[in-house]
Amino acid sequence: MMRACCFAAMLPLLFAGAAPAVESAAPPQPFGALPTDAHLAWHELEYYGFIHFTLNTFTDREWGNGDESPQRFNPGHLDAEQWARVAKESGMKGLILTAKHHDGFCLWPSRYTEHSVKNSPWKNGQGDVVKACADACRKHGLKFGAYLSPWDRNHAQYARPAYVQYYRNQLRELLTNYGEIFETWYDGANGGTGYYGGANERRTIDNRTYYEWPQAWALVRELQPGCIRFSDGGPDIRWVGNERGLGYDPNWATFDREGRWPGISVKESLWHGDRGGTHWVPAECDVSIRPGWFWHESQNDKVKTLDQLLEIYYASVGQGCNLLLNIPPDRRGLFHENDVARLLELGRVLQDTFRTDLARGKPVTASNVRSGAECFDARRVTDGDRRTYWAADDDVREATLEVDLGGKVEFDRVRLQEHIPLGQRVEAFEVAARVGGQWQTLAQAQTIGPRRILRMDRVQADRLRVKLTKCLACPTLATIEVYNSPSAAN
Repeated sequence: MMRACCFAAMLPLLFAGAAPAVESAAPPQPFGALPTDAHLAWHELEYYGFIHFTLNTFTDREWGNGDESPQRFNPGHLDAEQWARVAKESGMKGLILTAKHHDGFCLWPSRYTEHSVKNSPWKNGQGDVVKACADACRKHGLKFGAYLSPWDRNHAQYARPAYVQYYRNQLRELLTNYGEIFETWYDGANGGTGYYGGANERRTIDNRTYYEWPQAWALVRELQPGCIRFSDGGPDIRWVGNERGLGYDPNWATFDREGRWPGISVKESLWHGDRGGTHWVPAECDVSIRPGWFWHESQNDKVKTLDQLLEIYYASVGQGCNLLLNIPPDRRGLFHENDVARLLELGRVLQDTFRTDLARGKPVTASNVRSGAECFDARRVTDGDRRTYWAADDDVREATLEVDLGGKVEFDRVRLQEHIPLGQRVEAFEVAARVGGQWQTLAQAQTIGPRRILRMDRVQADRLRVKLTKCLACPTLATIEVYNSPSAAN
């Protein structure tokens, strides 16, 4: 495809009698572990929501024991469309619903248990929260995902072989009855005290083998081929290693997957990935907008501030991770007014910040262009198309790109992106701006990968320079974008 691109770009030269080296215009060879098409679609989502909502909402707890009566679940004004509307307006691209938390209560009328909404007073037992949320997401153009807790403190057979089949049966229900699922979510909370059908005891499992994860992963892939599977060990994306929503530098999307399972991993690998890792398993950052994951009236005045959410955004999305921000519905079944106000405030600031790319269409020069070919020319990084890219020759491990901003431009954000379909290559870089005729270093950092958004003091400059100082293979860049945030967003 790249050969054709370059050949088409050179046709005017051919007719003019020039003799470009068409044979040397092949793209770089893929390097290391690579993303799948599902990964590429997931990376583009960047930011989406988590919804924790169950009996805990009505018992004022974070973890239910499993003995709570379904009669306590009765949201008087549940409106999944409100969830979807607010998520959409705040800039989110999807919602992941906690279909079953550790207490075992199911938000859909599962045929495999009585511990579900079908035995609640809500809608006289005829309701289905999963369906309501999935339908609302589709109506408002959002992706829909589901979290099915592996641990179940209600089920009598938990920690025994029969529960594994039960879990897989419920997974099949979720994956076949609610349309497209973009992500399934599994955490590492496994075993401990619980109700367990009245046994009221402690049960432990071997979380490496008990759930037979390879078979569960295969079921997801069979029923939802494009679905991304999350856990500490992947297999598609990994937990970032904290619940504060913070990514790390370096952030390698590559990861050594062998021996990693939900609840079992290596903390440094969760934080940073593994340089040269065996598989493409990028990081997702999860955090709640409140201190707790479920709604508590006592936390209505403890919603994170705009500044806190912006810090999280730039430490997650800005570090090349995806951000999963939890918003817990209250006992009405609605996002609380304080949460809504803060989400919409965040959405407005992000929209205002990234509305206008000040580098778009501006001339760019590079210290090296692959084979001198037009389809890999430096101007690909400012053409407004994140699918095109600049590339260097095979033997290049350092390169510099310089954007002529066409006069004095004020900015405080720079967004960079590698062409990750060919792998992650950059492991150190720096950004500088020409201010008043003098070059001034704005940032020095390590990886770029799927994206890197740099915050810096506001400057007025006429040129921007990106220097790739250390690369694992010949570098590529898809974008150099420049933005100026609203004053209140600093």
